[in-house]
This record gives sequence, C-alpha cells and structure tokens, in this order.
Amino acid sequence: MDKILVLDFGSQTTQLIARRIRELNVYSEIQPFNYPLEKIKEFAPKGVVLSGGPDRVTEDNVPRVEKGVLELGVPVMGICYGMQEMSRILGGGIDSAKTREYGFAEATVDPKSKLLARTAHDAQRTTQVWMSHNDIVNKTPEKFFISSHTKDCPIAAMESEDGRFYGTQFHPEVSHTKEGMTIWKNFVIDICGCKPSWTMKSFIDRTISDVKERVGDDHVILGLSGGVDSSVVAVLLSRALGDQLTCIFVDNGLLRKYEAIKVEKMFKDNFHLNVICVDAADRFLKKLKGVTDPEKKRKIIGNEFVAVFEEEAKRMAHGAQRATYLAQGTLYPDVIESVSFKGPSHTIKTHHNVGGLPEKMGLKLIEPLRELFKDEVRALGRELGMGDEVVGRHPFPGPGLAVRVIGEITKENLNLLREADDIFIEEIRKAGWYDKIWQAFCVFLPIKSVGVMGDARTYENVVALRAVSSKDAMTADWSELPYELLGRTSNRIINSVKGISRVVYDVSSKPPSTIEWE
Repeated sequence: MDKILVLDFGSQTTQLIARRIRELNVYSEIQPFNYPLEKIKEFAPKGVVLSGGPDRVTEDNVPRVEKGVLELGVPVMGICYGMQEMSRILGGGIDSAKTREYGFAEATVDPKSKLLARTAHDAQRTTQVWMSHNDIVNKTPEKFFISSHTKDCPIAAMESEDGRFYGTQFHPEVSHTKEGMTIWKNFVIDICGCKPSWTMKSFIDRTISDVKERVGDDHVILGLSGGVDSSVVAVLLSRALGDQLTCIFVDNGLLRKYEAIKVEKMFKDNFHLNVICVDAADRFLKKLKGVTDPEKKRKIIGNEFVAVFEEEAKRMAHGAQRATYLAQGTLYPDVIESVSFKGPSHTIKTHHNVGGLPEKMGLKLIEPLRELFKDEVRALGRELGMGDEVVGRHPFPGPGLAVRVIGEITKENLNLLREADDIFIEEIRKAGWYDKIWQAFCVFLPIKSVGVMGDARTYENVVALRAVSSKDAMTADWSELPYELLGRTSNRIINSVKGISRVVYDVSSKPPSTIEWE
C-alpha cells in the first residue's frame, strides 16, 4: 500500500490528520515527532505530515524533528507548529504574531498553489480556514513562495518552488476549514501520488492473515460488551479463528436496561458465537462503593475486568480451550486520549481497555482495531455483513453507566438512570433521530431539586440529556433536537421514573467539553 506518515508534535487534532487521509482510502500512520529516521525509511512513506503542537518553536527544550526527515525525497507538509518547525530547519523566520488568531479566517489563495488548488471559488480567491496559533512564520525559507495569507497572518501557507515542501498555518484537518478535504486530496493524491488502496476489504484480508499467523493453534478469549467495537472484533476474529475464539460477556451491573439479555441472545442466535456470560454485578458495585472520582472509577473497573478475565482464563485452562490471547476492541481515539506513547499530546482521561494486561495473567494481548477510527469500525462491520442494528448502535463507554452516574454509584441511582435513558433512546428512535446523531444518553447528576407534584413539595433527583453529532468522536457538536422531542422526553421521564423530578439538556460541544461527563 501507498502510505503517509504523520509525525505528532502533540496536537489534539493529530488523529484528525490521519482520519482525513484515510477518508481518501490511503493508509496513514501516526508516530511521535522523534520517531527514528531508520524506522521512517523502513516504513517507506510516499509523504510526511508534521502535525501542530502546544509548544512554541522559538523556545528551548521543545519537540524537534530530525533534519533527515526533510531529506527523504518525498513531499513534506507542515501544519501550524509543523510548518514553523519546517521553516526553522530550512532557514526561514518565526516570530510571535502581533494579533493572535483563533477561529475562522478568510484566506486569500495564490493561483500558483498546488496544495490549495480548487479551494477558492469567489472572485477574490478566498477560502474559509481555521486558525489556532500564537506564532507565525514571518519569513519563508529560500526558494519558497507565499501561497496564502489572511488579514492577520501574512504567511498563512507556503510552498517550495521545487514542490517538495508545503506548510499551512491553519488546520486543514478540522471540519471548520471549508475545503480541508480538497487540500488533503491535493497533497496525498496529486502531490504525493498515492493510490487509494486502503479499504475495509483489504483490512479484513490482511487482519485475518495476520491473526491466523500470530495465533496459530492457540485459543483467544474476547471481552464482549455488545457495543460496536467488541462486536466487530468478535465477528472479525471468528472469521479468522472459528471455534478457537471464546467470547466472555461480563455483566458488571453498569449496563443499560436489558443489555445483558440482548447481547447474549444476539451473539448466540445471530452470529453463532461461543459466549460465556459472567454475572459479576455485585463484585463491581462492591469495589465502587463510596468512589466518586471518575479516574478512580475507570481504574477500578479496568482492574476488575482483568480479574474476571483472569478467573475465566483459569477455568478454561482446565478444559480443552486453554486461552493464550485476550482480544479487546481498543480503538485509536482510546489510545491517544489515554497515553502519550505516540506523541506528547495531553492526557484527557484513562480508558479501561488500554495499556495491556498484567504479566501474571499469562495472556498476550491482541487488539485488531487499535489503529481504526469509529466510523472505520462501522464500515468494517458492514463489510463483514453485520446489520445496522449492531454497527449502527451509539457508542457506549467501557466503564458503562459508572461514568454517567456523577458521584457515588448506587443500585438505586443506576436503576433510575437506566429507566430515564431507556425512555430517551426510545423517544429519539420514534422521532427518527437515532441515526442522525452520533450518541445520545442520560447522565445522573449528584444533586436534588425542589419540585411540586400533586400540590406537594418534592425534593428529588436530576438527570441531564446529552446528544451530540460527530464523525469520529475527536470533535463533537451538541445536537439541536426538536423542542417537542425534548419536552416529550422530559415529561415521560418525570411522570414514569419515580425519584426524578427535573430534566435538563446539555448544550456543550467537544472541545471544550468531552462527550461523556466523566
């Protein structure tokens, strides 16, 4: 396959760069800014992208890219910090901007630009871009020309005359840059000459081959949650391994209404998989008693999952199906939000299924979706013949309702949340909104509110409704659900769920908020 390498300087949108390139059916991979030059040569990219980052190129002890990256003989594109770092290496100038630019800007495009070709459609040759920077390139390196400028940024984009180097001070990876995908197509397809051969069919073929070779005659156990990710992993691995795969479904007491019954029936009846169901609700809730910190919740749940798998693996070891591997549905966004192993991006929150397993378990970890984005997983599921009732499900967090009950988790609060959430999803489906939005759910708030019911004072619980639109969960906008839908949902919850007397709607986007509340 033709490939593009993305070197990460810590931008929160680095994942979007890889995502945009893959939308063009070209494989992209992210590595840290200091990835060894020899490994880059081994990877043999057709082009390199230098991401943005939170640091300032003009300061000491900040991420630096090796000069050899610019001498590979393939096109290099720098974004924001990456453009400034490229300019520094090649002899250009960087300085603090007189006016900071955050948000939308109108960029004027030079007609000679290869990178920005077909992005300006008006008589003034302008296009809408998204800026987020303190510093600017105030002097291009030799034999470069300015391919774009804005009112506050004299060098909004630059290109070398020989066609090897390209830089944008704005961020073409975010959806706010109107012609962002045109820019990526210009760079990846036209400039780098990549062939669009990265498809889910090719991913399936390669993954099945890799899994067969790696696992051999050994046995794999999979932590099956019933969500899109683990469901797709289950079907994908079953294609490769057949009866060498055993799925373990853990009812941790933190699931949605009737979730355990639905999951067991779906995978046994529809997909004919070997599924072991473990009722571990009491042990999880006991471990979580009195815990209010969201990070502690996640770690407790993650550790307890590992403990359950370890126990099940030991039981299997006494039979014919002794497990050697444990499979998980870890995705790319899980990894980047949890650790900085692919660059210095800031940790936002820990995900329970990231980080490997304790050596004492004696199981090796296999994560076939680790480099995929959510919509790629959905596409993969459809390619595997899975229906929309599975692959079209809204995402559900690994820690389950534990991170949707703000504060201490109790059986009573969980039951109230389940009932409210079930009503919300039912109303969204009836109104035809379920497939229009990325994710919808209820959050149980750690407060009580005064109300009036039947002329009597009440002092009961509050839930928040949350619905967002997104493409990949890296950014999200709150969904403008119809007032009638929100009103009907609120009325049903308050009248049907005894113990809840107030319903509010969350109108915050990501960033600055995250999709989940914890």
